Amino acid sequence: MSLRPRSYQRIPTRTVLTAWAACPKGTAAMLMRDRLDVVFEDEDFAELYPRDGRPGLSPGQLALVSVLQFAENLSDRAAANAVRTRIDWKYALGLELDDPGFDHTVLCEFRARLAEGDAADRLLQVMLNRLVEAGLLKSGGRQRTDATHVLAAVRRLSRLELAGESLRAAPEQLAQVAPDWLLPLVEPEWDKRYGRKVEIGKVPGGKVGVTALAETFGRDGQRLLTALWAPDAPPRLRVLPQVEILRRVWVHHYYWDARGKLRWRDGHALPPASLRFDSPYDTDAHYCVKRDTAWSGYRTHFTETCTPDLPEVVVHVATTIAPVQDGELTDQIHDDLAQAGLAPGEHVVDAAYVTAQRIERAQRIHRITLLGPVAPDPSHQTKAGNGFDKASFAVDWDHHQVVCPRGQTSRTWKPLRISGHDYIQVRFGEAECRACTDRAQCTNSEARPRSLALLPTRELHEIQQANRLDQRTHDWQQRYAIRAGIEATLSQNVRTCGLRRTRYRGLRKTHVQHVLTALACNVTRIADWITTPARTVRPPSHFHALCTDTS
Repeated sequence: MSLRPRSYQRIPTRTVLTAWAACPKGTAAMLMRDRLDVVFEDEDFAELYPRDGRPGLSPGQLALVSVLQFAENLSDRAAANAVRTRIDWKYALGLELDDPGFDHTVLCEFRARLAEGDAADRLLQVMLNRLVEAGLLKSGGRQRTDATHVLAAVRRLSRLELAGESLRAAPEQLAQVAPDWLLPLVEPEWDKRYGRKVEIGKVPGGKVGVTALAETFGRDGQRLLTALWAPDAPPRLRVLPQVEILRRVWVHHYYWDARGKLRWRDGHALPPASLRFDSPYDTDAHYCVKRDTAWSGYRTHFTETCTPDLPEVVVHVATTIAPVQDGELTDQIHDDLAQAGLAPGEHVVDAAYVTAQRIERAQRIHRITLLGPVAPDPSHQTKAGNGFDKASFAVDWDHHQVVCPRGQTSRTWKPLRISGHDYIQVRFGEAECRACTDRAQCTNSEARPRSLALLPTRELHEIQQANRLDQRTHDWQQRYAIRAGIEATLSQNVRTCGLRRTRYRGLRKTHVQHVLTALACNVTRIADWITTPARTVRPPSHFHALCTDTS
């Protein structure tokens, strides 16, 4: 299909009269059309379509239908029916009353184009540009970010089931592509073992039985892989998707021992979760544990505005595999918002997004104040609430020395690397520490002197200490209280759009779902903001007034 740009600036007169007669107060779709005019133009999607060939449907209209579909949590078929039958949708789309609409399958094809071209973020940017033009969004205000887990659309498999199901999927695909090549390799037991979906409950023999069955899978899989990489095997078979997945699963979960025998890996020899996947049908779905929540799938980050007197709209969406930690997205979110011209003046986040380095970078590069709790001093003195914690020591950065609360000066100052992060290790003299009368308040060690791990630069150290002091104050906690609103946004999208469960397989398609969910949330927020009258201050209850007077 090719793109033939069309204009829907003017809504047909009959559609206008009928829509407002049927819906005197307007609907979310109608109010958005009146305030933002045509949200998505065909030219915004020119790169997704060729210039020659059969003319396709309007991508601008398909984009708006997709957003309205997610706003009301409709299936593709129900959304296509709404285009044909609902007057408020025809109003928003600028269609005639007798417009027949389109087949529901084109919505799936349109989402596939968005996923293949990474155009979903452009969809969000187009709406944000319209909001800026309408005066409903501006840069430099306050924004807040949080993440939530997203369950994959595939069955969660154990490691043993993953090996068996991967081995079942590869011969299934080979049987379709090259049955004559596969047939001589098939052993008599394979039909019983891999002829149907692999579901394994309790294995007789406990751990020994699990290992024996896993190594049986391993030998069968290795037989198939060896044949595929033999010189006389057709090269086209090696690049089949399920064959490549089988090869990766065997690399992740098996190894060759010293005697050249294929073995099942135990838990300590496994690759990290960011490399392993949990299903041969969605290799982007990874296992992760966060506090009490364990899941296989993805993680999504929503950033929304929280500036007074303007609607709260989602301005950034990021989707990652599940093991990617929240803090790894902080810099990317700031860079993306700055590139879109929507960088906030203050960005409110939880502790997972905050380090002294990220606070310094946000301020230096984008002039963003990153507001969030810095991790507290992990020393036992801080946890106990008494003794000499890190803040009790005076750091002389010019002379590379630290002075303890009792006036002793440190003896060593050297770089230190812990878990991939740079620090400075400071150590005091052993004789002075042993003779100190306050040693019990300083260290639990009976022999070794006190040592400190400082951030690598003065600026980072001062940022860390200043934030640790500030976040104890009432004023800081009052500023930070606004972060709780992002929890409500995530909850709203979980309830209305099923945010915590992906409808599709793969990271790109899941990201398209999250962007459309954010756009649907924005449509609802804008309509509510337009129709909601100014809030009046309610008088306090009699009981509250009584308690206030008494205090």
